[in-house]
Amino acid sequence: MTNSFIKASYKTGVYVGEKIDEKNDKILMKVTAVLKHPMQGDLHQPKRVDVPLFHERKALAEHEKVWVPTPNAKSFEEEIPTYRESLVKALKELESDLSRRSDEYSNKSLETLAELKRDYRIEES
Repeated sequence: MTNSFIKASYKTGVYVGEKIDEKNDKILMKVTAVLKHPMQGDLHQPKRVDVPLFHERKALAEHEKVWVPTPNAKSFEEEIPTYRESLVKALKELESDLSRRSDEYSNKSLETLAELKRDYRIEES
């Protein structure tokens, strides 16, 4: 089996990964890069702060294997950045988007992302 890379959405994140296996309507992908960092908070009540638990949502880890629905996966032919570079870029893009807004959800998300950056060992910029 030759290495084939796919771009796939998983929950609210988007990733590049190596296609490892395929069964029924799912593809097993080994994560190699993060294109879009997951949104923070409750998936069932998006952009709400007044929820019982405001979830901290980490990106899938490098080399983590995850089954994604086949319709969520597309072939990826572009140059693949390193996991670290892609994670930093995806975080900066999400922070930039949230910083342009001045609502409770964005502020709470930025707080949560600051904590995640410490977990990821990424310096504040």
